[in-house]
Amino acid sequence: MTVTLLLEPLPADARVDDLASTFREVPADAPALRVGELSTQRGDGVFETISVTNGHAQESGPHLDRLRNSAVICELPEPNLAQWRAAIARAVELLPATGEFALKLVLSRGVEHGPAPTAWLHAAPAADFSRPREQGISVVTLDRGYAHDAAAKAPWLLLGAKTLSYATNMAALREAHRRGADDTIFISSDGFVMEGPTSSVILRHGDVYSTPAPSGAILHGTTQMSLFDHLAETGRETSYRDIRTEELGTADAIWLVSSVRLAAGVTELDGAAFPFDLETTRAFNAYLLEPRD
Repeated sequence: MTVTLLLEPLPADARVDDLASTFREVPADAPALRVGELSTQRGDGVFETISVTNGHAQESGPHLDRLRNSAVICELPEPNLAQWRAAIARAVELLPATGEFALKLVLSRGVEHGPAPTAWLHAAPAADFSRPREQGISVVTLDRGYAHDAAAKAPWLLLGAKTLSYATNMAALREAHRRGADDTIFISSDGFVMEGPTSSVILRHGDVYSTPAPSGAILHGTTQMSLFDHLAETGRETSYRDIRTEELGTADAIWLVSSVRLAAGVTELDGAAFPFDLETTRAFNAYLLEPRD
């Protein structure tokens, strides 16, 4: 089952009593976007993907905050978060009460020389990620092509925004598959760990869980933030810091975490076997499958 809602984007400060009147459901077989839509022509827009698990939209608040931040970076009109919350709630109502779904939020610059912006939500069943959650994944490291502080020097690269321009990310995944791996970890040109194409990176050295320091060059992962909050609440030490590439090889465990796949432990790194902590991975995913706001 899929659900699509088209929004008439409201200004960020608009106050509307009947928010439901500002979006509508579109049948799966009905046309929804214009040919001149800049999201499809140029990838000129931003998005978020929320996991809907057993009737609950996970971490919708942090996802909407990041959508707003991405819009600001890209100089798009700031979204009205109350409208988006209402649309998310409606989409969840239309989905089955059990199972896992991926709910994608899109804010586009709109149609060239036409109405702007455009916005929609689309929900579809999530892929079956039981294998990577239980058996882990093999990864390769790939050069991201810029330094870890590139965002400060070249803000026009929009590195801190979750834009629709994901062709490079998908090309990196294809390259990983060509090398016989499931996924990749991006490395900066000056030798620092960054992120995966669709995930955040977490390392454990001893009792300390680390992730690359949030900067304009990488996305601050909503799943990673939630997991770090959980680790801190359960008495474990977490750290945001610059992580050199060579530290990947010295870690006791590595995970790639994302909203829909959740936590996948690394079992192979650049062709070499890597220690896989199944017990901790299962505990991570048990927490991530619980209702979280």
